[in-house]
Amino acid sequence: MKIPETVKRKVEAAIPLDRQVQAAHLYDKGRRWLTRTNGQKMFVERPIPPVEEVALEDIDLSNPFLYRQGRWASYFKRLRDEAPVHYQPHSPFGPFWSVTRHADIIAVDKNHEVFSAEPLIVIGAPPRFMDIAMFIAMDPPKHDVQRRAVQGVVAPKNLREMEGLIRERVRDVLDNLPVNEPFDWVSTVSIELTARMLATLLDFPFEQRHKLVEWSNLATSMEQANGGPSDNDELFRGMVGMARGLSALWHDKAARLAAGEEPGFDLITMLQRNESTKDLIKRPMEFAGNLILLIVGGNDTTRNSMSGGVLALNQFPDQFEKLKANPDLIPNMVSEIIRWQTPLAYMRRIAKTDTVLNGQFIRKGDKVVMWYASGNRDETVFERPDELIIDRPNARNHIAFGFGVHRCMGNRLAELQLRILWEEILPRFERIDVVGEPEYVQSNFVRGISKLMVELTPKGAG
Repeated sequence: MKIPETVKRKVEAAIPLDRQVQAAHLYDKGRRWLTRTNGQKMFVERPIPPVEEVALEDIDLSNPFLYRQGRWASYFKRLRDEAPVHYQPHSPFGPFWSVTRHADIIAVDKNHEVFSAEPLIVIGAPPRFMDIAMFIAMDPPKHDVQRRAVQGVVAPKNLREMEGLIRERVRDVLDNLPVNEPFDWVSTVSIELTARMLATLLDFPFEQRHKLVEWSNLATSMEQANGGPSDNDELFRGMVGMARGLSALWHDKAARLAAGEEPGFDLITMLQRNESTKDLIKRPMEFAGNLILLIVGGNDTTRNSMSGGVLALNQFPDQFEKLKANPDLIPNMVSEIIRWQTPLAYMRRIAKTDTVLNGQFIRKGDKVVMWYASGNRDETVFERPDELIIDRPNARNHIAFGFGVHRCMGNRLAELQLRILWEEILPRFERIDVVGEPEYVQSNFVRGISKLMVELTPKGAG
């Protein structure tokens, strides 16, 4: 029997978020014990074969190991060439359509009247009783109202005011890096700078900033999201801590504002001062969803582009020489790095009605997955798309931020952080050499680099 929505909302509002997460964990553990399984088919890591050895109908782009093993580009190319709107009926996530060409992705992304973002933007489904809601997975008008509540934090005036703080933090991190000895760029630079920015955006305790990155990792690593094995017990325990931490942040901010603190331009203050979101804490799953969205959005794009840029300039050293000869190329290079890396591989939609896309009949209710990582390598749009070309004339035509009403709210902030990073790198370092094979996260959603060992040569070292 389906619980009426009004009753469900009242029950959810009466139970603290951490208790709801604990209940979902208990249900998940019980289901596993009763079925002696995790409850869904999952991918198991084994060597991914060359794409030419796989039947077209068997290609499944939702396999997270396709990305960790570096086979993804050839699989996308084959689909772009042979089946740009491709149906996969037997995925562990259920049947879905893959859209791999740039033009088709834009056609889906800008047509929210036919292709709905609700109820989720990922291929899989969360554990039962974890039905979080977020504005990126809402259609207009509700999407527009909730997005507008926080849009001001990345308004041009605020970005101008943030630039000095970002530059100060970048200089602090870069000036304390080891030189002429290997270290992990991801943990030392990318994660550190991202954590500092997230703490500022949320007015989160600066000394606890790395919790925000940990929570972002939790949100994207559950097996229901990426299809590969994970320790769900550990993840749920982490999510209980996240629920308590975010709830405490909300209540602390509310108490400070009530006591007369001057309102700031952080995301929590904006949510609390907006009529449509001021009671968000009373809608726990919506509260959790939107805070997770803002944390993941502020973490993954910037962090993985910071690492991806270093990796790309090592793979294409002539481009680093071009950059050093002409630092004015930095803004265009930032767009090219984001295109080349594409930190979030896809977004999902649901067809609201029967429709036709590039000759394929899509039924109402079908999942449609827009593979941004493929669209950004589309040869019909980008010449030599697998190469990093920092003066590429149409680099800004990338779709890594999405398109239409759901285009990434923080795209300008991400670009600002990356621009400042490279403006501060060039005067300090002659070389940044990658000295080991990069390691990648297990995910079909986040195109993330988990480890990148590098060695710096300072300017003037010969």
